[in-house]
Amino acid sequence: RCASGGRGGEVDKAHRAAAAGEDAGGQPTIFSKIIARSVPATILYEDDKCLVFRDVAPQAPVHFLVIPKHPIPRISRVGPQDTELLGHLLVVAARTAHAEGLADGYRLVINDGKHGAQSVYHLHIHVLGGRQLGWPPG
Repeated sequence: RCASGGRGGEVDKAHRAAAAGEDAGGQPTIFSKIIARSVPATILYEDDKCLVFRDVAPQAPVHFLVIPKHPIPRISRVGPQDTELLGHLLVVAARTAHAEGLADGYRLVINDGKHGAQSVYHLHIHVLGGRQLGWPPG
């Protein structure tokens, strides 16, 4: 669902998602379904503001997602009212990374829009670690 990859993978999914529109006609996203528990996920953390779960197609030995329970389609659509929530998501990402044993470091990734390879229009932070990550990405 949120794995990286070239054409035929997440890039194609991102192009299809962008073509369908950010709100997909009001249809719930896969992440909304995970929050509602109508789609299973391996949940690592939950509170009243966010949910953390393992990516179903991990791109590193440790790969989990941090999502707000209140759906925000894209990071480029946040406003001043989202400041506290965004800070909370980063704190939760850091605490979960520590709990997952990522003491040697990790990467946070937020994809935005078609060119950013965003395939699910519900803001999410990828946390990847457990191995040396290359640079530059993409």
